[in-house]
Amino acid sequence: MSFQYYQYNKKLDNEFVKDLRNEINDYFKTKGISKHANLGMVVKTIVMLSLFWIPYSLMVFNVVEGVLLHYALWFVMGIATAGIGMTVMHDAIHGSYSSIPSVNKFLGNTMNFLGGNSWVWHMQHNVLHHTYPNIDEVDDDIDNPPLLRMSPHQKRYTLHQYQHLYVWILYCFATLFWVTSKDYVMLLKYKKRKILKKGEFRKRLLHIILWKVFYFTYLLIIPIYFINFHWSVILGMFLVMHLVAGISLSLIFQPAHVFHGTDYAEKQEKKLLDRSWYKYQLETTTNFNLPPIVKYFAGGLNYQIEHHLFPNICHVHYQNLSPIVKRITKKHELPYHNHRSLLQALYFHGKELKILGQPEPDGSYVRDFAPA
Repeated sequence: MSFQYYQYNKKLDNEFVKDLRNEINDYFKTKGISKHANLGMVVKTIVMLSLFWIPYSLMVFNVVEGVLLHYALWFVMGIATAGIGMTVMHDAIHGSYSSIPSVNKFLGNTMNFLGGNSWVWHMQHNVLHHTYPNIDEVDDDIDNPPLLRMSPHQKRYTLHQYQHLYVWILYCFATLFWVTSKDYVMLLKYKKRKILKKGEFRKRLLHIILWKVFYFTYLLIIPIYFINFHWSVILGMFLVMHLVAGISLSLIFQPAHVFHGTDYAEKQEKKLLDRSWYKYQLETTTNFNLPPIVKYFAGGLNYQIEHHLFPNICHVHYQNLSPIVKRITKKHELPYHNHRSLLQALYFHGKELKILGQPEPDGSYVRDFAPA
């Protein structure tokens, strides 16, 4: 990889890092367990995949009848899409699902089956987001121009004063945007940034196109051909699945970093930050509590602090690691953000978006929003 935005100061917070690593390693050594998936994770994988493929099979083979029942099954597939993405795919592409690379690669391909692209996700999420959270023009998770402003370093448009109101509608279309265009947009962006190796663009582009053809064939064309409904009804059901998946994923992913009280470092190319990587993860990340059933589907993403500090550990362990991390951060007087509930996390997410969308004290905006 030919790019390097800036380095963190590795000389800072060494005692915290040492204590934290020792405590976490001692936990797994004392328990005599692996940092990767356990039996519960394997069962969860089967459950998530079944929730997607069983409804699909029931409809395609015309085992069930009735438009309302079909809509209900597509709704379940939307929940399953989010569940697979947050549990199976997410851990696999991080390499935390298994100690065997081929297993991670195989399960990481669930991203391709769901209409995304595993390589683009790896680049956007694993490399850029985890290394540079909340940094404008680097962390693509907050790069949503021109409809959303998720950093004080981004341009402000007049429309942004309402973003805390309409953002929830946009979140519904998140996965639909992903399967139709986002992978292409990101690939072009990475080409422009010179992240891709020579000759790699065509290979990645072909890979994206072939998987998209496969996705829309099995999930749209085949149902239209085999299910006894008009194509427009099937299209509506497909849309429902994505609306459910989009809002489910967004409500878990988005409040974790863009919240009232977070930090936003500025991009300083090849300059040394005055903080360590570990401290910056703590400053830009929050946990939040979830009801048990939601937590099961969320893949440990409500323990976002533990995930960012230890992305190589399977999410099934985060709940037990959380008290350890919290205790060590308190010992070293470092921040440990936590919200009591998902509703509170969403409230502070919306509050931050509202603040980011307000005009400067003199009432001015950078410039008015003008669609191309």
